[in-house]
Amino acid sequence: MKKTISGITIECIRGDIASQPDITAIVNAANARLKIGGGVAGAIHRAAGPGLEEECRPLAPIKPGECVITGGHRLPNPYVIHCLGPIYGLNKPENELLADCYRNALKLAEQYKIDSIAFPAISTGAFGYPIEEATEVAFKTIMEILHKLRYVKRIRFVLYSNRDLEIHEKIFSRLLREIK
Repeated sequence: MKKTISGITIECIRGDIASQPDITAIVNAANARLKIGGGVAGAIHRAAGPGLEEECRPLAPIKPGECVITGGHRLPNPYVIHCLGPIYGLNKPENELLADCYRNALKLAEQYKIDSIAFPAISTGAFGYPIEEATEVAFKTIMEILHKLRYVKRIRFVLYSNRDLEIHEKIFSRLLREIK
């Protein structure tokens, strides 16, 4: 699914976040210490190689909602933006902290004049955020700040499963109808 709003293309695909060669920056659903982990963080760190963890070391720890940027190392992307999403039921208020992840990642992308960014479904894996709620927060946050973006021209959601892709497409379609 792909839609252009205010000159910015938003798209949803099923795939591997670490295999997006046409994207300038990918977003890592990081842990506080910015180390290799499971899920998205594991996939990105494995693909990027040990240099990524080395570059991350002095930037850690980060707090929920915070983002930092590094080089892509062995990834096909020049940049990785690392976000610490909230742990559902623990970090409060979850919706604000999750929204901060998207806002702060896009703020960094603008600061570095990045034209394209790919997001995973932040906090929906081991951090337990229900996918429907997280998707709603992600799209609403992005749509609220689209008009402020000058450099970012493409925002991609890269979803690991068909179910997550279907949920993203359904919620994105509904929100598009609501803004018309």
